[in-house]
Amino acid sequence: MTGARPLNPGRWLGVPMLFVILATILFAAPIRMWGLQLPEPIFAMVPAFAWAVIRPSILAPFALLLLGLFLDTFWGGPTGLWGLSLLVAYASVLAVRNMLTGQSRPMLWVWYAGACALSMTAGFLFTMMDSLAMPSLVAVFWQFLATALLFPFAHRLIDRFEDADVRFR
Repeated sequence: MTGARPLNPGRWLGVPMLFVILATILFAAPIRMWGLQLPEPIFAMVPAFAWAVIRPSILAPFALLLLGLFLDTFWGGPTGLWGLSLLVAYASVLAVRNMLTGQSRPMLWVWYAGACALSMTAGFLFTMMDSLAMPSLVAVFWQFLATALLFPFAHRLIDRFEDADVRFR
């Protein structure tokens, strides 16, 4: 293992943000196969989970708010819905961060799915309070499933920057 490198905000925050924005735009393209559209996972959950596991930072919550505002604007949702939902996931992972140290890949996937479920439940409840109507549970489930399947990307991001935190050495 190489020595610890300092975390450059452009590398560990900016590049993942750019990928999230590009992937969101790509998956929103009106491509249909057999009458089905591409799923629209919440790509921003990947950095929300990974950044909390990698290390606490003052910049990560602001980056998540920016990603949330992008999602709200891009999808035409209420302003603040996804920013707040992503912060719920980030804060929950940050709270259990010490328990995640040394966990196996399948166990981290379970924790990631739990953070996704918590964030989407928060988004579901915020939407209900805002619109006074219940969103489709089936649509929320499919979006959750598509988002939970993104864990390998979160794991890759964690692997890439784990040596910046002394807990992993």
